[in-house]
Amino acid sequence: MSQKKMNELDQLREVAKLGGGEKRIKSQHAKGKLTARERVTLLVDEGSFDEIDMFVKHRSSDFGLEKQKYLGDGVITGFARINDRPIAIFSQDFTVFGGSLSEAHAEKINKIMDMALKIGVPVIGLNDSGGARIQEGVVSLGGYADLFLKNTLASGTIPQISAILGPCAGGAVYSPAITDFIFMVNNTSHMFVTGPNVVKTVTHEEVTFDELGGAETHSTKSGVAHFAFESEIEVLQNIRKLVDYIPLNWKDKPQEKDFDFSQNLSIPSLDTIIPDNPNKPYDMNEVVNLLLDGGEFLEVHKNYAENIIVGFGRIGGMSIGIVANQPAVLAGVLDINASVKGARFIRFCDAFNIPLVVLEDVPGFLPGTEQEWGGIIKHGAKLLFAFSEATVPKITVITRKAYGGAYDVMNSKHIRADFNFAWPSAEIAVMGPKGAVEIIFKKEIDSAEDTEAKLEEKISEFTEKFANPYIAAERGYVDDIIKPSETKLKLINALQLLKTKVDSNPNKKHCNIPL
Repeated sequence: MSQKKMNELDQLREVAKLGGGEKRIKSQHAKGKLTARERVTLLVDEGSFDEIDMFVKHRSSDFGLEKQKYLGDGVITGFARINDRPIAIFSQDFTVFGGSLSEAHAEKINKIMDMALKIGVPVIGLNDSGGARIQEGVVSLGGYADLFLKNTLASGTIPQISAILGPCAGGAVYSPAITDFIFMVNNTSHMFVTGPNVVKTVTHEEVTFDELGGAETHSTKSGVAHFAFESEIEVLQNIRKLVDYIPLNWKDKPQEKDFDFSQNLSIPSLDTIIPDNPNKPYDMNEVVNLLLDGGEFLEVHKNYAENIIVGFGRIGGMSIGIVANQPAVLAGVLDINASVKGARFIRFCDAFNIPLVVLEDVPGFLPGTEQEWGGIIKHGAKLLFAFSEATVPKITVITRKAYGGAYDVMNSKHIRADFNFAWPSAEIAVMGPKGAVEIIFKKEIDSAEDTEAKLEEKISEFTEKFANPYIAAERGYVDDIIKPSETKLKLINALQLLKTKVDSNPNKKHCNIPL
């Protein structure tokens, strides 16, 4: 082959790598943003990226677009490795038509998704797009719809991870919304269906880009974003961490890391973590960190619905999903947001063979008109449905309170939990002692000469009888009552035993979760 042809290829590759050109690259950097290619380089293992469709161009000739053609058409696609495991990736290039999606742009993304489904690898999308390319009209809208369908069909089959690294508006937000996890960057990431100008025109509300759809808004108020970080580099580093905990596809198992089983697995500090006063809070994060290997925990939705904690870690080298009530926030009650947050996480773990470890300290569901009118019944049912439906290994540790319907919902024995352990501090009852006594002994208390003394007497009597784990253990609802210091050893033994677990749901087209 002639050197001329070889040189021509090299030149075209260099042109493609420049995207929209040096000027626009500088503009991207000036906004504190990396380029599409820089993002890929930082995310994947060094030298592992194999690009495809570098020479694709759009085919539109309206509005002068035939004079503006860029190699790659605003998106970089290909395959690479993260921690030496294969992934598919696309990275939108804001320097080319603002990263807007054209017919050709969509075809490139759909092509790698088709291949990812065939070979069973996760898809990671680095999104930085102004939305549909207006000049292409309905063709670009069709491209988005093709992508939405692909996301939907891939759901539960291969993991899908989205990073929002710039503006994503209109149709550009729905593809990430269908994926499993969304990462955002404070100050530079934005997601909204309609921007501030449209909002002002229609509702007369004055709102900034950040207030409407910034990373803080979506990671604390809406729950749209699962992770928010201060920089793109942090986002990319944490995507690498996430990939390490999850399998490649629904038939695969998460990676197991080396673990020294001969070490002392007793954790004495857990024996003193529960306060003597049952109404005094403690931080469940301390329990989580003590139980996980190396205290390493990748928390999901950290700043949203903080009364429940969910995330990934390892116990005995095995990747597990943690679901834990947080008594330090709203006493750990379940409300609408916590129920939805927990249900979504549980269903991901179940879809991808990740065992669930539940740490329970729950006084019940949050009462009030706001919750009832907001649909706590159907939203709470999502959490119940998710636990009931899950067939992965499921282990519960009741650390303190397990009251009412919340006891049932939080992976009780009755909804197919495999192992249920309780600490001696556990209180398993229909409701708290005071509320129960005021109902059961109302007449006796009201007719007493000293109502306060009688109330205290009955509370003490009820507490001794029911505010403990032994009644549940007598019935077999709790498999064992264990010392807190023994918890890690018990969990490791249970997880090892459950490696061969096989369970299933009745044959059906699909379930109808209470949305």
